[in-house]
Amino acid sequence: MSQKLKNSLREARHKGEGMTQQALADLVSVSRQSIIAIETGKYSPSLELAIKIAGVFECEISDLFWIEEL
Repeated sequence: MSQKLKNSLREARHKGEGMTQQALADLVSVSRQSIIAIETGKYSPSLELAIKIAGVFECEISDLFWIEEL
């Protein structure tokens, strides 16, 4: 059985006033391209980066990232 890391990062960014990919990238010290790759599922963030992203949105990592069975 195969698994894939899924995320709701795009939805989290668009809540409230909205946040650009660049703004999030700046807050967690990565490139905008890294945020794009995470959002599209082409890249899985390190645990450290996932913690930083969850901190930006003041939520649990599991609110943003989860494993889906394929």
